[in-house]
Amino acid sequence: MFVLPLGDEPNPPGTPLLTYALILVNCAAYVFITLPLGFERPEWADPRVQEYLRAWVEALGEPVSRGDVAAMYLQLTAYDLFVYRWGFRAAEPGLATLFSAMFLHAGFLHLLGNMLFLWICGDNVEHRLGRVRFLAAYVGTGIAATAFQTLLSGRTDAPLLGSSGAIFGLAGLYFIWFPRNRVRLWVMVFPFFMNVVRISARAVLAFFVLVQNLLPFLVSAGAGAGGDAHGAHLGGFLVGLLAAWVVDRRQRSARFAPAGAADPAAAPPPPGTIAALVEEGDFENAARRYVQLSSAETRRLLGERHSMMLGRWMAAGAHPHAALALFERHVRDHPVSSTAAAAHLGAALLQLRTFGEPAAARQHLLEALALDPDPETEAQAREGLAEAAALERFQLNRL
Repeated sequence: MFVLPLGDEPNPPGTPLLTYALILVNCAAYVFITLPLGFERPEWADPRVQEYLRAWVEALGEPVSRGDVAAMYLQLTAYDLFVYRWGFRAAEPGLATLFSAMFLHAGFLHLLGNMLFLWICGDNVEHRLGRVRFLAAYVGTGIAATAFQTLLSGRTDAPLLGSSGAIFGLAGLYFIWFPRNRVRLWVMVFPFFMNVVRISARAVLAFFVLVQNLLPFLVSAGAGAGGDAHGAHLGGFLVGLLAAWVVDRRQRSARFAPAGAADPAAAPPPPGTIAALVEEGDFENAARRYVQLSSAETRRLLGERHSMMLGRWMAAGAHPHAALALFERHVRDHPVSSTAAAAHLGAALLQLRTFGEPAAARQHLLEALALDPDPETEAQAREGLAEAAALERFQLNRL
């Protein structure tokens, strides 16, 4: 039986530039460092070779014959020496190797597995967090995974490498935030079955975490079995789960702040601002000024009420692209606010009924339902899901 993950659905709107950049950097490191150095043989007299072999003998902790050392040297490549220098070694920890180790891989299959999961989880998490916080999550969970593995293995001289810890961290965030997503798997049981099946993303992640990491971790008593740092994988995943819980808790605390707390949006907007124009009902001029701004310039520019008022006016008129952009910026600025579900619904209905993009619409509809919306919004979201499914069937039949 052969199973290959192909991707997930639904996917968020926009291009996950940082996810693609991380995939590109990891692949570039493999093409320009791993491959050429993997075919290069170091000289016996190279001091790095002597240091590496000495560390290897010490790590074995038992007498080694000259024949064993010679056999080890015959298998040695320049990439092994490079990894020994730039992989993270707990015996000689360094800030530079803590980062460089995240972009080195033991081989093509190691790289392929990691990049597949980054491809599946990265775009959704990047869309939820934004690029800066996404990069912080990638690096932070990668560091935490390395620290977790170091606590388990002690001050070993064996280098730790790979982006697995960081990617399992993103998988933990994905597991909490996208419970309704599905993963497309190409399954082959030759010659009886060969097809693409869709399985709950949580079920796929649970299988990889429990069966391929937790069980081997318990069997090996925390040591890396077969060269796999299961402790780093589990540590990254747990930190990702915790980070998602903390972010959700903070956002919900802000959403349900005490009634007596100060509300800047409740104060009259300054004269001449876009919010003031919305308040005055001058939507035409407010929209004209809004669409001239970049995405960065609109961040937190409007409060929830003014943002929804302007978005609904745009959607009802001849400004569907601007309305979609505003609704998506609204959920960026107010991801779990009392109006977030309505903004997700507004974006979904535009993508569904105006632009004919059911997959993108479904993502917004599922996000709206996950926010525990009011009964009317929930009913419209479920109706939208049925419309999206019907439109997808129609498009598939036409194809």
